Amino acid sequence: MLMNQSSRDHTLPDVRPSPGPGRGAVSPQSSRDKRTKRSLPGSTVRREGRAISAPTRVGPGQGRAFLGVLGRDLAVTGKEFGSFISQVLVQPFFLLFVFGVVLGQLGYVTPDYAQLLLPGLLALNAFFVAVQATALPLVIDFSYTKEIEDRLLAPLSTRLVAVEKIVFGAMRGLFGSLVMIPVGYLVLDRVDWDLSGLPWAAVLLVLGSLSGGAAGLVIGTLVSPRRINVVFAVVITPLLFTGSTQFPFLQLENLRWFQVICAFNPITYVSEGLRGALTPAVPHLPAWICLLALLASCVLFGAIGLRGFLRRALD
Repeated sequence: MLMNQSSRDHTLPDVRPSPGPGRGAVSPQSSRDKRTKRSLPGSTVRREGRAISAPTRVGPGQGRAFLGVLGRDLAVTGKEFGSFISQVLVQPFFLLFVFGVVLGQLGYVTPDYAQLLLPGLLALNAFFVAVQATALPLVIDFSYTKEIEDRLLAPLSTRLVAVEKIVFGAMRGLFGSLVMIPVGYLVLDRVDWDLSGLPWAAVLLVLGSLSGGAAGLVIGTLVSPRRINVVFAVVITPLLFTGSTQFPFLQLENLRWFQVICAFNPITYVSEGLRGALTPAVPHLPAWICLLALLASCVLFGAIGLRGFLRRALD
């Protein structure tokens, strides 16, 4: 009895040898390495079948990567410059030639109508070229080529990848607008611009191009490839004729319903702002209204586009 009691009181602990190498041992160093790998900035973690990008701090490395991706897109555009310039110039050239020259010589429009039309065509190119340069490649990248996956593997946050798309589209839109200036001087008999308004006109063109790039991001992320042609026919065509590019917005007083529709088109504020800067004698909206409207459109389209881009990128 005493021996049994003492044996129960002095039971030796169960000491097992720790597993050595090859037996599943995990060293503190390897644990730290795993934690480091899981927390690398910009890394992508698979969780429940979805790719989740870890938050990435924007720093000098991010800026260099952003400029590198942007430079690559610009280099590709340079290689396709011939096709790009033809897409940019054909439609606005014929609009300017027919409405500004042909109808003017036939007496159907006044000689001063071309002065009103040219700023509107600059606004049209700034917005539409940016929309097309952003929307169409995104639809292709997300559906057919899956090239967007290569962009997401770059050392960039997902939001910066989307911002790069907007900036690249805006740069193409701005270039497409600027090349219309020498075309206007060549096609029209005279171009009477107030050169003191050029700085303000440049600001408006930049904002109009950014607004078009953001709108292209919305279309490219929310529209399926099968419906992109329908969207361009149903959405882009009305935008073409409701942007006050062929007429002053303030002179639509007798067509109030149409004036209200034009007020929802961002191109209206680029056109009106350019007329106020370059041809102040033509009736136009105040500059501050154009500025606020373009800033609001950039913020609105940008927020919707970024949300759609993140949703598509993480699916």
